[in-house]
Amino acid sequence: MATPLSQRELDALRDDADRFIAELDEEAYLHFSGQKETYDLAPIYERHEELTRLDTALSLGATVEGGGSNVRELWKFASEGYLGNFVSDEEEKAAEAETRPVEVGGEQIPYRDLRGRIMNEDDGAIRERLELARNDATEEHMNPLYLRKAEVVHRETERLGAANYLELYRQFGFPLDDLAEQCRAFLDETERLWDEAGDRFFRSRVGIGLGDVQRWDVARAFRGATWDKAFPGDRMVPALEQTLAELGIDLRSQQNVRLDLEDRPNKTPRAFCVGIEIPQNVVLVIKPQGGPDDWHSLFHEAGHTEHFAHTSPSLSVEERRLGDNAVTEGWAFLMEHLVVDPAWLNRRLDFPRPHEFVAEGAAQLLWLTRRYCAKLIYEVEFHAAEDKTAMRGRYVELLTDAVKVAPSDTDYLGDIDDGFYASQYLRAWAFEAQLRAYLRETFGNAWFTRRDAGGLLRELWSEGQKPNADEILEDVTGQRIELAAVAERIGEAVAAA
Repeated sequence: MATPLSQRELDALRDDADRFIAELDEEAYLHFSGQKETYDLAPIYERHEELTRLDTALSLGATVEGGGSNVRELWKFASEGYLGNFVSDEEEKAAEAETRPVEVGGEQIPYRDLRGRIMNEDDGAIRERLELARNDATEEHMNPLYLRKAEVVHRETERLGAANYLELYRQFGFPLDDLAEQCRAFLDETERLWDEAGDRFFRSRVGIGLGDVQRWDVARAFRGATWDKAFPGDRMVPALEQTLAELGIDLRSQQNVRLDLEDRPNKTPRAFCVGIEIPQNVVLVIKPQGGPDDWHSLFHEAGHTEHFAHTSPSLSVEERRLGDNAVTEGWAFLMEHLVVDPAWLNRRLDFPRPHEFVAEGAAQLLWLTRRYCAKLIYEVEFHAAEDKTAMRGRYVELLTDAVKVAPSDTDYLGDIDDGFYASQYLRAWAFEAQLRAYLRETFGNAWFTRRDAGGLLRELWSEGQKPNADEILEDVTGQRIELAAVAERIGEAVAAA
């Protein structure tokens, strides 16, 4: 039986965890920003071997009782580190495989860029050809790595004392069963709304009704190319700066925030944020291209950036770097959803037909929420299954029922988030919808122009992830997270159009 750890041992593990995460984040930054071709995780795991050992995870598990939520977070982190150590080789190879070219019609396209090409392609036949090439590459190069990773994780989870990965996260306190029930209710209650709003959305964006849409049409629809002129690339960063300024934040003078704007060949096209040191060194990586999808991505990552940059340095590593990720995702969505706020659009972009665009944005959110509801239900079943390959058909069934567009069955392994992250997104959407309603009631529809609203946000951001999303929402609004709030918000936006 594992022995509980002393306070001195816990403090040493906290320091080690802080360095471990910093090194992982810096490696991710260098690779995905295009500054480093390889993605070298194994040496980092080797340097922090003590933190990722089985006996460390088991001892932390034995310390949880009476140790509080921080010890539980360390236990979860050490357990994930232990599992990650076993699959770091697969993750390195998968990341590197994404940079390798795939031949499509005589052209060599990096795997990582295929989705972007599909998104930006007008011709449906070419979109289909690109999608099929991506699927073939996924099956040949990515799925063997994904399957090996899933099988190793399942095997090693049992050594952590849990029957399977699902049971492990139940022990960590993830409300997966309650959330899955909310997901089933959400899918039932929004079925008709999606049939109607989804059909209008696809007809508007790609000229095809919901019943005829193929998966290669979806990325193009989400790209929203017809709105490109309203979202120019050269106005992205200035609009973000102006928005933050009205909330009382001067982005350019934040000494702890770096903007990586340089264009590099292998730089991932989507914006991302890395908190290498929280709050001292936060990097917002941008490759401004323009278009609504790019603006969504930038503002989402800016939400993470400001949350990390305002986190109090006095907090423990668990409260700065770990905790409930529905919190930081909620702040990211709060910023991102300004891009589909009619008051913000009129203020920042003198926007034509804002309610039409907002209704389309609501349909996109409904697609995403319904899709993630299905994903969570799928992942709960996947991680409890002994034979992972038997889940291919179930993946297609659940996703098709949810969004009425069949996914590729080749994605049944890759479309799974580590650590049940789908649950964090779902809770974050609800957290954001309920908090935004409070901000509008308290500060008005243009709450984002109010310095006192910015003051409240900075105060909440300073708490890092010490409180979970439910605790923040209850403290501010007196409510608990309810996925139904997302449906209510979407219904209002669709009706307003």
